[in-house]
Order: sequence, then structure tokens, then C-alpha cells
Amino acid sequence: MKIILLASLLAFAAVAAEPVMSERDQAQRQDEILNQRFSQVLQPLMDRENIDLWLLISREYNEDPVLKTMLPATWLSARRRTMLVIYNPGAGKPLQLHAVARYDVGEQFKKAWDVEKQPDQWQALHDLIKSKKPKKIAINQSEFFGHADGMVATELATLKQALGKDLSQKLVSSEKLAVGWLETRSALELKQYPNLATIGHQLIKRAFSNEVVTPGKTTTEDVVWWLRQESTKLGLPVWFHPTVSIQRASSDKFDQIKAFSAAKADNLILPGDLLHVDFGLTYLRLNSDQQQHAYVLRQGETDAPLYLKQALAKGNQLQNILTANFKTGRTGNELLKLSLQQAKEQQLEPSIYSHPLGHHGHGAGPTIGMWDAQQGVAGSGDYPLTANTAYSIELNVAVDIPEWGNSIRVMLEENGYFDGNKFQYFDGRQTELHLIKSP
Repeated sequence: MKIILLASLLAFAAVAAEPVMSERDQAQRQDEILNQRFSQVLQPLMDRENIDLWLLISREYNEDPVLKTMLPATWLSARRRTMLVIYNPGAGKPLQLHAVARYDVGEQFKKAWDVEKQPDQWQALHDLIKSKKPKKIAINQSEFFGHADGMVATELATLKQALGKDLSQKLVSSEKLAVGWLETRSALELKQYPNLATIGHQLIKRAFSNEVVTPGKTTTEDVVWWLRQESTKLGLPVWFHPTVSIQRASSDKFDQIKAFSAAKADNLILPGDLLHVDFGLTYLRLNSDQQQHAYVLRQGETDAPLYLKQALAKGNQLQNILTANFKTGRTGNELLKLSLQQAKEQQLEPSIYSHPLGHHGHGAGPTIGMWDAQQGVAGSGDYPLTANTAYSIELNVAVDIPEWGNSIRVMLEENGYFDGNKFQYFDGRQTELHLIKSP
């Protein structure tokens, strides 16, 4: 599948963030993106998976994760029972998008139910599908991808009853089609993503500065809630509650669960601390997911200790290993195994748990390890890498720090894009520690 991309998208670079759009402008841009996805992304995916009819059904407040990504900007949820029928007639003809509903669903899905002529919505769906004479009827059922498992039991039972035996025999899983739809980024989405990454980076930079942190007075929770408040001021929601954690000279062993779980809300930030943040925003239905580090300078220090800068460099080294191994068709588990092996050969102590990024923060597509599953992940880890996809490069490397009497984890997460040939970051990555001065 090929998507025409603007040449400028091939050279992402760190730049100043553009202002966040007004709500009205965001809605207009979201619909522009959605229209482009329908016109350029969806049909090649249906051709690739040899599926001629895709059926999505949701009831209000119980939305299918995929169906939500197909709703216009002014629809915040399904309405009553929303039925979408996507038919690919083949032979180069355009897709036919129908809504078995009382009204159109956005600009794309045209009303295909006249309640005056046929009061039964399920019968109207049956009649429409039968008229298309599909070879397959794909529905969102998946063992390994929650994103692609949106057909609930009640709807499935009623659907089979409405379709009858002959049409029900044509039901198949839409798993690869649904995952493909969710993971594939359009040109307009790729044009927006660098700005989202930049906004996140700039908020982290401010959070890890003396604008927010006064060593000896500020706690990690203060920084967390500053991030939440500033995001709200910008009009951007976070898709998970941020965490800020501390590593410092201690005999305590590193606890990964505590590091990611804000276990101590009263953690006072002190000179000599190594801080870590995990932070993700949502903008134009796209998500970011970023982790960076800061060092709190001691009295008389003008830079972080060399051993911490060298530790960060090892984290960058692990990033390089992983992103250099991106290859179309290689599965997440294969990518994980190869990268871990190479990292250990380079005397690193790695842990890799990277994931796709897009409509969901933990997006659909190949899982590249989990922090507690370094041997690989069955199902989602066996999914192959494809072109035009976005990823969150999330990982850590353990580094022994004799000066502290223990080891630390350099935990990094940066967002970027795989074009089918190489991986590149949307807004660069952290290669230097943020520095916070002490009073």
C-alpha cells in the first residue's frame, strides 16, 4: 500500500510549537484528516486484506474503538445504535459508505435506512448487505487486539439472527483490517504529529525548570499537577495521569513499578536528584507519549555529573539499536529479540517495551516487548511492521553508578515515524539532561 506524502514530511526537525487551534478549527482539521483517511487509506487496506464489506455496530456509550475513529468531529459518541457499512466494489471503483441510521453520519456515511418504509433497523441492515452480495462480511472481533474487538456479544447475537444462515456464514474477523486502519497514518496526520511532539517537549522542558521546581520546596506531585493544569490551559487533554519520579544516591534497589506509579505523593525534590517524567497529550485525535530526565544541580554545579551524562548516552545508544532494526515485515517479537541481543553484545543492560502510536496512546499494531515480557508477546508481538506508521520508542537501560552506591534506570520515550525504510523522530529526542538550579 502506498500513500503519497509531502516531501517536507521526510525531514522532521525540532521547531517552535504552533499555537493550539481553536475548537472550531480543530474540528475542521479533524474532518479534513478523516476525509483523507477515507479517500486514501481505507480502500488499499481493504484490498490488502481481501475484504469487500466491513460492518461496524455500536450503541451509545458502548462505542467500538474503531467506530469512534470514523465519527465526524461533532459526534462525540455513537447515537442510539449506529451501524456503518463500508463496501468495496473493487475494479478501482470508490468505496461505498452507508449509515443504517436515521441520518447521515458526517460527510462520508450516507443514510441508508428509511424508517417509514422499514421500521426494523436490523432488517434494513440485512437488506442493504444482501444487496451488495459480499464475499466476506468483516466484523470487529480479535483475540489479541482490544482495539479490534469492538463487536459486543449482544450485537453479534442479534446480527446473526438478522442476517440469517447464508449471510452469517460470510462473517469473518476484521482484525488485520481494523489494526491497519488504526495504525496507518495519513499525510495530514503526519503533518500535525511533529507539532504535537513539540508541544509535549516544551511542556516537559518548562516542568523541569525553575519555573516550576524549587529544590527543597517542590514535590513530584506539584510537577505532575502543573503538567495537568498547563495542558488544560492549552485545551489539550492528557490520555493518562502523568508521573514524575526520583532516583538518587541510595542503597535501595530500583523498583520499576514504583517508578511508574506515583507511589509517594510527597516526594520532595532535592539537589542531586535525577528526575523522570512520563507524559502524554491528545490533539486532533492523535496521541503523544514521552519520557525524559532532569538533573537537579547541587550548590556550585553548573552541569550534571559526567556519569549521569554517560548514562543518558547509553539510553540513546539503545534507541539507536532499536530504530536501526525497523524493517517492513519484521514482527514486533523479531524486532525485540534482535535489538535486545545487539544491545547486550554492546554491553548494555536493556529493557524494551515500545508500541505503536496514533488514535490510541498504546496503539494498534506490533507490540515491541512489554516491561514484564522481554521474551516477546504472543499475538500482538507477532504482527509485522508496515510503512506509514507511528511509534513510541519506549525503553530503559540499567546503568551502575558507583558514586551513588547503586544502579539507575535511564527511562526514555520518544515519538516518531516509520516510512517503510527508516525511522525518524517527529521532534528529535533527548540527548542532554534538563538542568534545574538550586537556590
